[in-house]
Order: sequence, then C-alpha cells, then structure tokens
Amino acid sequence: MASKLVGALPKVLGVVGAGQMGSGIAQLAAMNGFRVLLQDANSDALGRGMEGVSKSLSRFVKKGALTEEKAKDCVGLITPVRELAPFEEADFVVEAVSESEDLKRSIFGALDEVTRPEAILASNTSSISITRIAMATSRPHQVVGMHFMNPPPIMKLVELIKGMQTSEEAFARAEGLAEALGKTVCRSEDRPGFIVNRVLMPMINEAFYTLMEGVATAEDIDVGMKLGTNQPMGPLTLADFIGLDTCLAIMRVLHDGLGDTKYRPCPLLVQYVDAGWHGRKTGRGVYQYQ
Repeated sequence: MASKLVGALPKVLGVVGAGQMGSGIAQLAAMNGFRVLLQDANSDALGRGMEGVSKSLSRFVKKGALTEEKAKDCVGLITPVRELAPFEEADFVVEAVSESEDLKRSIFGALDEVTRPEAILASNTSSISITRIAMATSRPHQVVGMHFMNPPPIMKLVELIKGMQTSEEAFARAEGLAEALGKTVCRSEDRPGFIVNRVLMPMINEAFYTLMEGVATAEDIDVGMKLGTNQPMGPLTLADFIGLDTCLAIMRVLHDGLGDTKYRPCPLLVQYVDAGWHGRKTGRGVYQYQ
C-alpha cells in the first residue's frame, strides 16, 4: 500500500548525531521551518550541538540574514533528545554520525525498530555504501544517501545516492526535502566516495604525499592550490576543516572498495590521525589552532 506521505515534505525531521554535521543539518531544517528532533546519546555532545546552533544563528543575525525573533524561533523548533524512541514521530530521518560503517548499520537497525514503516531513513555518509547500510533494516527500499556539505547551513550542495534497492519514491522524497532546504542536488550511483569525495579525497591525499616528500611546505602547497586553481582554501587547510580522521576513513573506503593502489592513504596522514591530530576540532592537524 502506498504511503500517505508520498511526495509530501516531513512534518517532523529526525537527525541522529549532534556533531558538526548533525547540528548543522538540524539548524538548516529549523531555518526552513521544519520541526526537528536532534538525537545524541552523549549529553555533552548534545549540549555542544545546541550551543553551536545558537552561535551559528547569532552570526546569521549579525550579518542581517536573520532577525533575532527568527533565530529564537529556529532554536525552538529543535528538540534535543538522548534516546531514539521519540523518532516514532519522525517522517524522515537523517543519520549524521562519524564515518564508520559498523556504527551506521547499528543505528539504522535501531531506527528500523522505532520509526514508522513509512518513514524514510537517510544517511549523511560521504563514502560508505548505501546498499550495505540499507541491509541493516527491513526496508532497504526506503533508505537513501543524503550527503550534505560542511557547513550544512551555508553550502549549497546535497549529494543524493541511490542504493541498489532504493525506491524511486524514497529518492524523490529525499530530493524534494533537499530542494525545500534550498539546496542544489547532484545524483550519484552507489560507488565508493560517490562524486565529491571520489575526486576531492585523492587530491587531499596527494597533498599529504607532497608534504611528506618535502616537495614544499604546507603553506606553499595550500597557496599554490588556492591561487593556482582558484579554490577557496588549500587542500591541507580543507583537510583540517573536514577532519583528518574523516579524510583517512574515506581514503580507506576508496582503497578497500576500488582496490587501486592510487587510493592508498598517505602514511603521513595516517600518522597525524594516530597522533590524535585530527584538525580544527582537536586544535591540531597540519596546522595548529587556538
């Protein structure tokens, strides 16, 4: 029987994970008038996520992009929750936890238990197989990849990925939601890295090889690529912004999934992650941050 929600936008959007991406997606949805349930089992992370939303909205107010009243309304539309049980209200869920297939599959299995049968389950994964994630549920036809760019309230693109069993209906609903959030959509088959990271991460990885081999300093690599190819920031600065642990996880997905040595993670990138130098979020990556 067809869902009553076919073609409809969600009345309640669930977001799993209150980190940088999850809180950003929740903020974006609230700014566009959606009621949001933001879940994280870690109460400290949930608090930081809500604090980050408030700070980000304040920056929009200072720039004149939002009124103070609208910013308060946005915060009021986001309900922080520790458990997944409240997601029984959700029509559409976006998972935005760290780039671990085991973790994502565990969450999707739990979501399958608590959400209504007609709810669409989307993953914000930037590289992991949607087909494999979907098989953790009893509704693989209602699982879709919905990769937001960082930071979600600002970046215009959403990359949509169709798993082997994703239905046209689920894909259309994800596309409709992305457009309602003011995003431009690009569509990818379910291949390692999809479009954006299939192209971007090897460039970042090569920048690490260039640094490791002493071809140039980090600053000169970034200046060369920023000004020489008209990018908003150099690849090493961007890697710190994304998170070096995330970059490494994606390179490993590409290497394992495609089997080509050109996707082998740079040993220097591996060492930085082993040292706990994950970029801006830890205060140290290629560069040091206050």
